[in-house]
Amino acid sequence: MRKVLTASSNKIIINTVKNACELYPAFFATDIFDTTEEIIRYIDYELPEIKVIDFTSENIDCDKILQNIADDTWLHYGGVIAVCNSHKQVEEIEHRKNPNILAIQTVGDFQNHFTRILRILYQNQRFLFNRGMRDIIGSEESASFTFGNDPMDCLFYTNFLVNYLYNTNRISDGERFSLQMTFSELVTNALEHGNLEIDYDTKSDWLNKGGNMIQLIRERAKDPRYAKRRIKISYNIGRTTSQFSIADDGNGFNWRERLAKAEADESMLHGRGISLSKSVVQSMTYNEKGNEVTFTIANLRNTSSAVPGKMTQFETVEYKDKDVVCREGEYSNDLFFILSGRFAVYANNKLATVLTPNDLFIGEMAFLLNDRRTATILAVGDCRLIRIPKADFLLMIRKNPHYGIFLSKMLAQRLLRQTNQTIELKKQVGEKA
Repeated sequence: MRKVLTASSNKIIINTVKNACELYPAFFATDIFDTTEEIIRYIDYELPEIKVIDFTSENIDCDKILQNIADDTWLHYGGVIAVCNSHKQVEEIEHRKNPNILAIQTVGDFQNHFTRILRILYQNQRFLFNRGMRDIIGSEESASFTFGNDPMDCLFYTNFLVNYLYNTNRISDGERFSLQMTFSELVTNALEHGNLEIDYDTKSDWLNKGGNMIQLIRERAKDPRYAKRRIKISYNIGRTTSQFSIADDGNGFNWRERLAKAEADESMLHGRGISLSKSVVQSMTYNEKGNEVTFTIANLRNTSSAVPGKMTQFETVEYKDKDVVCREGEYSNDLFFILSGRFAVYANNKLATVLTPNDLFIGEMAFLLNDRRTATILAVGDCRLIRIPKADFLLMIRKNPHYGIFLSKMLAQRLLRQTNQTIELKKQVGEKA
């Protein structure tokens, strides 16, 4: 069951969320709060994947809530849908470039589109999880999204994919912002210049007069010439690299000429998306027509994309290849947070598994049970860990109880995964007998 936090006192917003969740009763449920402290406490303890933050509720300090999320994005990642009073407020929040926000909508747009957003999330369940709850590094995923000429869709799918890459340790915190800008520029180009054929002069004139681009886009999207055009984002997320393609149904453009102009005149109000994108991706190509762009990024390898905010105070320990982290049978109960590298786990002199930053911790069983180490851990290549003495971690949990809850959830998820693997193994053995 995925929890949807509704941070609102607005009955329209509350009922919209309730009605949408009722369409997927086995998958979504909402909890509603209308005071700032209750909302922050709920976020800390329940770690909801989706958070509807209502800026129209004057009794709720939405900025404080967003700051609480930003203070520890390792734990409170992504999943924010902001609801605003007006298009002006929508633009103001968009300009903040908050990487945790999936969508920003007026109340009317939220009423019309939230059910669709929930349907998208339901259809793409693999994108929703807490850190440490799934181990997918090493797998390869390929699929695509197709959507119409709605700016909300552009923002949603852009943030959706970028946050997923960040939360699966494929990009760093700094790269997340750069990639978000790249995606936003390229998808916006596909929407405005591709599907809607808004040329440079039209856009410049509109912007120079203080015009609202969302209004221009929506008026243009109603034109029968453009109404049926679509944007398609395809992705192939692999172990070492990830590739993305953005295609529109427009007539294409002379991308070589446009790139040269953008590089020559950095003062242009817009049109710099191509040159900007070139600076933050590994490679980028256009098809000859100019209505599809493909770019590749290098994934992080065996490195955590972020460090828990409360753990930066502890000692970072570096290990060389084959250095021993701990030995089987020794008495120690320090907990280790994996920053980078790979660690071989040997039990009874046999290789049991290899841990990576996606496993988050080393030594949690001895830490929790106050027992001897159950395995010998060796570094594979250059590695880094944060060493957390048990007494210090317990003190941190007393001050920040939600960290203890997160650790409990993570261990429960691991136990469930191991149980499922055991059941599957027994089933395979039974079939061969």
